[in-house]
Amino acid sequence: MTHRRAMVLMVVVTLLWSIAGVVTRHLEAARGFEVTFWRSFSTALCLLLGLLATKGAGLWNALRQGDRWLWMSGMCWAVMFTAFMLALTLTSVANVLVMMALGPLVTAVFSRIFLGYVLPGATWLAIFVAGFGVAWMFAGEAGPGFSLAGVLVAGCVALAGAANWTLLQGAGQRQRVDMMPAVLIGACLSALTSLPLAWPVQASLHDVGLLALLGVVQLALPCLLVVRLSRQLPAAEIALLGLLEVVFGVTWAWLWGGETPSSQVLSGGLLVLAALAANALLGFRRRQAVVVA
Repeated sequence: MTHRRAMVLMVVVTLLWSIAGVVTRHLEAARGFEVTFWRSFSTALCLLLGLLATKGAGLWNALRQGDRWLWMSGMCWAVMFTAFMLALTLTSVANVLVMMALGPLVTAVFSRIFLGYVLPGATWLAIFVAGFGVAWMFAGEAGPGFSLAGVLVAGCVALAGAANWTLLQGAGQRQRVDMMPAVLIGACLSALTSLPLAWPVQASLHDVGLLALLGVVQLALPCLLVVRLSRQLPAAEIALLGLLEVVFGVTWAWLWGGETPSSQVLSGGLLVLAALAANALLGFRRRQAVVVA
């Protein structure tokens, strides 16, 4: 797989991740941790069936023989699946998204410390500009509903994501480590931990259907794809492209949720897109220069 194709597929991943907000707006009764439970349960069931179909008994062998890379990544996925919803119950969406915008910076630092990966200066600049763009999008809304606990939990999402992308890249460098079962581990842990908090369940069949759709389309498929893409894309680049989830999420809410974004949200979104486009263009030129040389 070429780097360009990997970047295009990562954009597809963020597009799928971003549908959660607009879909959950159509839920009838499910709220809070019940949303997390049904979504994670559906993800786990889809992954179990899919991995059994493709790997057979090899799935159980991979889980039994999995080293610390696999299980640490599974823990990271569990935190990412669960803590985001918990943060939303404690503070505003704006506060959560602003904290998560720190993810690419933390990922770049982790990659440098633990993997010795050196990022080009242009990518560092893109990380700062894109992060500022997300912060600017929600700066006017970040104050209301502020909760230190909520902000800290949202920070856990950013930290878990940064750790996970770094783990995936490190495992990819080892070649023989199959990290796809880690997503299954994360989904199972998320469902198990959120069920007691979601009880008694009140979701209608309509809600369960929508959350099952999210479990398959918004989590299972894109998360497996990003595991595969971690072999081609640096961890910091995955995190940086992941900020598109915010831009796409606002767009879906605008088109199908009846939420008109402010001029500040639009300008911040354009800043994110400009930073990502500039980073992609400069990266392409660097690779072309290497080929020519």
